[in-house]
Amino acid sequence: HRLPPCGSYHGPRWRMEPGDLFIPVDSIEEEATLTCDAKGTPPPQYRWSLNGTLINLGLDRRRRLSGGNLIISSLDRYQDVGMYQCMAYNTVGAILSRRASLQFAYLDHFKVHTRSAVSVREGQGVVLLCGTPTSSGDLTYAWVFNEYPYFVQQDNRRFVSQQTGNLYIAKVEPSDVGNYTCVVMNSITKGKVHSSPTSLILRTDGKTQLMTRQVRLSALYNGSFI
Repeated sequence: HRLPPCGSYHGPRWRMEPGDLFIPVDSIEEEATLTCDAKGTPPPQYRWSLNGTLINLGLDRRRRLSGGNLIISSLDRYQDVGMYQCMAYNTVGAILSRRASLQFAYLDHFKVHTRSAVSVREGQGVVLLCGTPTSSGDLTYAWVFNEYPYFVQQDNRRFVSQQTGNLYIAKVEPSDVGNYTCVVMNSITKGKVHSSPTSLILRTDGKTQLMTRQVRLSALYNGSFI
């Protein structure tokens, strides 16, 4: 048999590398596929590693190869999470793919059942803490005012942080008094959880009122009223 010219051999080159996967916890009975495809002469073979350790597919009943793709069945929230990497190799050389993460998206319930009231003086600012429960995946936040479906509308006084979920209110007015409930939504699982309500009340400090009255009486006595 005549061997092919040396120039016809070449090492693997990527056609497709694996991408990050976020899988809802409630769908762990389904399969997950991490893609890996390379071209080369001779045709490449493939190996996969998880967190830097080679996966022994011969002894693994839940993981198998389809071409270069790694297919994982009967997903396990604790055993399958981590960083995966594909290696394509032939007699000429080998290449490593980018690292791809496999994570499970979930959103637990709030742990705090009752929340203390928050008091603030009229005209001052206040922050209401959401206290996001344990979660994985992209979250969005909103606040319900008194009862559903009356959501807090953001404006130049009210702001909901999409990083922490906290609600910021500047220059509190009497109309702001009421109960506030933080709502957290997971964009991957579509799950939604509600916190216990936090009561916002206006602070009426007796000393503050007395001092204000004395200042005004003093100003009036001096011939001017503030």
